[in-house]
Amino acid sequence: MRARMSERRFRTRGTTVAGLVLAQLAGLSLSACSPAEEAAPVPSDQPSAFQVDPFWPKPLPNKWILGQVAGVAVDSRDHVWIVHRPGSLTPEEAGAVQTPPLSECCVPAPSVIEFDPEGNVVQAWGGPGSDQPWPANEHGIFVDHQDNVWVGGSGGEDEVVLKFTRDGERLLQVGEFGETGGSGDTALLGRSTDFSVDPAANELYIADGYGNRRVIVFDAVTGEYKRHWGAYGEPPDDAPLGAYDPATPPIRSFRTPVHAVVISADEQVYVADRVNNRIQVFSKGGGFLREAFIATATLSMGSAWDMDFSPDPEETYLYLADGTNNKVWILLRETMEVVGEFGRSGRYAGEFHWVHSIAADSKGNLYTGEVDTGQRVQRFVPGGSLPGP
Repeated sequence: MRARMSERRFRTRGTTVAGLVLAQLAGLSLSACSPAEEAAPVPSDQPSAFQVDPFWPKPLPNKWILGQVAGVAVDSRDHVWIVHRPGSLTPEEAGAVQTPPLSECCVPAPSVIEFDPEGNVVQAWGGPGSDQPWPANEHGIFVDHQDNVWVGGSGGEDEVVLKFTRDGERLLQVGEFGETGGSGDTALLGRSTDFSVDPAANELYIADGYGNRRVIVFDAVTGEYKRHWGAYGEPPDDAPLGAYDPATPPIRSFRTPVHAVVISADEQVYVADRVNNRIQVFSKGGGFLREAFIATATLSMGSAWDMDFSPDPEETYLYLADGTNNKVWILLRETMEVVGEFGRSGRYAGEFHWVHSIAADSKGNLYTGEVDTGQRVQRFVPGGSLPGP
């Protein structure tokens, strides 16, 4: 998960998001209240609010190759961090490390990579073969206000969230590998997907996850349990659920996976309930505030995968990665109305295959990571302006 740098949202900037997206995208609509309404399709000749930068990042050194890119984050210096899955590479893709070697290239890159704004690799660390236990299926990355790097996993034994210094020294483990206790447990996790740190209280918010159906909060220094909640701020329920049906009323439970959690500058907690095709918004204490439904006819893996905010002080826009429809939705954060979109399913630059994570830098550039066979990180540059609310 994308992950994000919380502190940067509290800084005042001279530029506004009105200079970040194209005016031609006006006219799309989606109710923040009714799951029955859909966003209007974008005409095929509609220009995008963002244009892909096909030359970012720079070629990787050391014959490295990326597996599935399961998380993207931006830190206070606009350095971009990714976590990818070396274990997702095929023997042919990682031919240089087979016994005997199958080919001259390539070598799986370390799981965590830091890029500078120009796309050069600054450092890389972690991954299989590390000197301490490491997730089998990496999932999510976040860089907090103190430059600590948080990484998690969603594999069958990956019931942990790990905290590191920026150079890879392990500081804290929340949860235990291979141990889970359900959505009511206050110490163990359930294959968590995403995390954000609130700089005001230095608390860690976890989207938990593939095994559980909740948000859970811990002290970001000690790992002490604070609180948790499920959909609508109610106690989470692990009872079996039927398949998602867009014709029925919204259920009062998150579905698995609870796939992303982000905290806005005005101290609201946004949660991506992926397969229910919705975003729910809470106070930091877990009080339910509102919800929005996105592309509610979406079946399969759902539409709400990952989120980040525009970098203006008001965080005017919310960007939502949708890995089933393979696009990024642009919402007015205040009303949760869809006002734009970009991307489509495909392999070319600017297209997506299972877009999984998203993060914004202070200049309004967006960074996306793709899983399954997408296996890449892309940068999108803002192309124009859109009137604000």
